[in-house]
Amino acid sequence: MLEELLPGVWVIELNRLADERGFFQKTYLKEGFLDMGISFECMEEYYSISKKDVVRGMHFQTPPFDHAKLVYCPVGSVLDVLLDIRSGAGYGKTASIELRATQPLAVYMPPGIAHGFKALEDQTMMVYKTSTAYEPKNDAGIAWDSFGFEWDVSEPITSERDQSHPRFGVFKTPF
Repeated sequence: MLEELLPGVWVIELNRLADERGFFQKTYLKEGFLDMGISFECMEEYYSISKKDVVRGMHFQTPPFDHAKLVYCPVGSVLDVLLDIRSGAGYGKTASIELRATQPLAVYMPPGIAHGFKALEDQTMMVYKTSTAYEPKNDAGIAWDSFGFEWDVSEPITSERDQSHPRFGVFKTPF
């Protein structure tokens, strides 16, 4: 199953095999993605663990180290949030989806999408696969509370880094 949230941003139903022991889930198969029309090759993978009401975002890398991402939530649940920062008609559009460990879903996003999430429960894990390696000089973000998205959280837990990102109204896109 594929569902397009924004142009080129896809919700992908992952292959999950379940039995009395639990389940086995495949999160990435290059040929399978190509069959869906998604060209993605993972160069780096990492994960985060978050408390309930942690808000992380809105993150991306700038060219020439911009990257596509594949994200999923194997433990807990999140409200996953996407902001289109590509020049053109879609600029500034948002989309969101709830990702839960109990549902075998992942989100693929091409370069030019700022990404963030709100953890909906304690000890939530998010896994990120990226098409380029982390490059500190190209690491960037937009203030999570500056683009009109309703996060529905009264006291978010955020990092100093995320609090220091520029506001969307003054942001100049490199995409």
